[in-house]
Amino acid sequence: GSEAVGEQGQEEEVEDRLKEHVDNLLDKSAKTRQVALQSLRMVFSSRILSEFLLERRLMLTDSLERCLKKGKGEEQALAGTVLTLLCLQMGSGPEGEEVFRSLKPLLISVLTDSTASPGARQSCATALGMCCYIAAADLE
Repeated sequence: GSEAVGEQGQEEEVEDRLKEHVDNLLDKSAKTRQVALQSLRMVFSSRILSEFLLERRLMLTDSLERCLKKGKGEEQALAGTVLTLLCLQMGSGPEGEEVFRSLKPLLISVLTDSTASPGARQSCATALGMCCYIAAADLE
């Protein structure tokens, strides 16, 4: 009994921290956004959060889009990595496909931008490949 209560309390604490990190993606400070992206990368790499992410995928997708568009170098690279992990979490269903379809043009844009940092371009190439493999419904 008490173990279940403690576990649920831990889950709520994790969700609260995740909500805070997602909110911080919209911060004006690039450093704050980078820290939030690093934290999301760590959590997405270590936990399955399908239900939490299903409810927030549109907000998270919009935030990642903003980081890819307005960010530079490290922020774009982190956003690409977080996007890859988000696609992995969403899976091959319609939700994963929706996330991929909405960000695919932006990933291609960063990938082909010769002024973008090599790290950002590499991260976007990886995100494009992984998300395409996982979530693309169109065979082409």
